[in-house]
Amino acid sequence: MFTGIVAAIGKIDTVQPLEGGLDAGVRLSINAGGLPLSDVALGDSIAINGACMTVVEKSDTSFVVDVSRESLNCTVGLDTTTEVNLEKALTLAERLGGHLVSGHVDGLGVVRKFEAVGESWELVIEARQDLAKYLAFKGSVVVNGVSLTVNRVEDVGAGALDGCRFSINLIPHTIAMTTLKHLTVGAKVNLEIDLIARYVERMLSLDKAVAKVAT
Repeated sequence: MFTGIVAAIGKIDTVQPLEGGLDAGVRLSINAGGLPLSDVALGDSIAINGACMTVVEKSDTSFVVDVSRESLNCTVGLDTTTEVNLEKALTLAERLGGHLVSGHVDGLGVVRKFEAVGESWELVIEARQDLAKYLAFKGSVVVNGVSLTVNRVEDVGAGALDGCRFSINLIPHTIAMTTLKHLTVGAKVNLEIDLIARYVERMLSLDKAVAKVAT
């Protein structure tokens, strides 16, 4: 589990294809930046742009993870040398500064607006229809590993995604401490919806199924 509070900005130094042909994933060597690795052991989890990955090698300043083809197909930013948001797995002794995050990317969104508004920035993202039902006013969402609050949700009609557009306010600290500063209109981002919303939807769907059978 994670909190969505980015601990450091790292950088993917190398991307090495794994053996197995087109179905194979990649091995990433990541410079940890300011993320301390002294308490990280082999097998530990680190979220990279919101995707939970397992450490298979490490040094004092870097670590290595293997990313499966399935993970590559469901995420963005894990197949090229670029800066990434990093967060180590949560311990029971830490403050929960963001919200409970699993590190499992639910899908991709597309940036539709990214503009300065006063001292902050407005980020508008379009999400697919299957994710739209989980996004609510003042609800939580993870964007590239960053826990954020939804300020506005607008359903959209037929189009490329046919889902919703939601707006987020980014304060200067978030811009400075994450890779969100590099976003541009049209860029894809990793999205994880709120865990509570996921379970509520599941319970409601089961109740509807039971009610249908009963009638």
